[in-house]
Amino acid sequence: MSSTRAVNRRQVMAGFALMVGLGAIACAEPPPISTDLAGEPITLTISAAASVQDALQEVQVAYQDVAPNVTVTYNFGSSGSLAQQIVQGAPSDVFLSASGEWMDELAAQGDLVDGSRRDLLTNAMVLIVAQDETTVADFPDLQRADVGRVAIGEPDSVPAGSYAKAVLTTLNLFDALQPKLVFAKDVRQVLAYVETGNVDAGLVYATDAKLSDRVQIVATAPADSHPPIVYPVAVVQDSQHGAAAQAFVDFLSSDTAVAIFKEYGFVMAE
Repeated sequence: MSSTRAVNRRQVMAGFALMVGLGAIACAEPPPISTDLAGEPITLTISAAASVQDALQEVQVAYQDVAPNVTVTYNFGSSGSLAQQIVQGAPSDVFLSASGEWMDELAAQGDLVDGSRRDLLTNAMVLIVAQDETTVADFPDLQRADVGRVAIGEPDSVPAGSYAKAVLTTLNLFDALQPKLVFAKDVRQVLAYVETGNVDAGLVYATDAKLSDRVQIVATAPADSHPPIVYPVAVVQDSQHGAAAQAFVDFLSSDTAVAIFKEYGFVMAE
């Protein structure tokens, strides 16, 4: 009898332990990131606007903590150039654009995964000059005879250039400044031109200006002088790792990534 009771008691305790274990599993927080091919090495290629470069490199470090099997590689450039690369079949898993227009182009051609697109960040346009420059204090000063060259991104392919053209057009300056304009391949090149003194002034995103101690912001473009500067992100249709790509897109809205973006001066899209 005592042997039977002991066996029954062990069975009851084992059942209780199993129930407790299952309860703990049910109550546990789900893992923050899930990927396809879990545990196996995955490489994701992220095509991203040049203006997000520094923030995304820090995001990459943080992402390794939650998805150690995923290697993130970046392809930075102007949004227009990146969109054209994707259309032409260049390998890419995620596209982060500085313009909704280029994202719309890809969506119209079926190059994005349905439902993966979201607006991630916003920015502002500013007028910058070299740190020791005193000639230019506001946008109208660009018309001065002693201001020789003004840099903006190429309007047809660089979103920052398109926004800059809109600002100058709204302020009735674009036509008058045509002889002075120097067009750059992306917003970082505009920043470099101003830093090195190759131009007298330039229009860049506020976040780019914040990165350099060699330039100063002398004016911020009125919000109504250009279309809203919104950075959408989406998974590319031809991605070979769709679930992992979506997981990375999701991570960009996590508390960790948001803190990094804000540190670099971005405002999260609503």
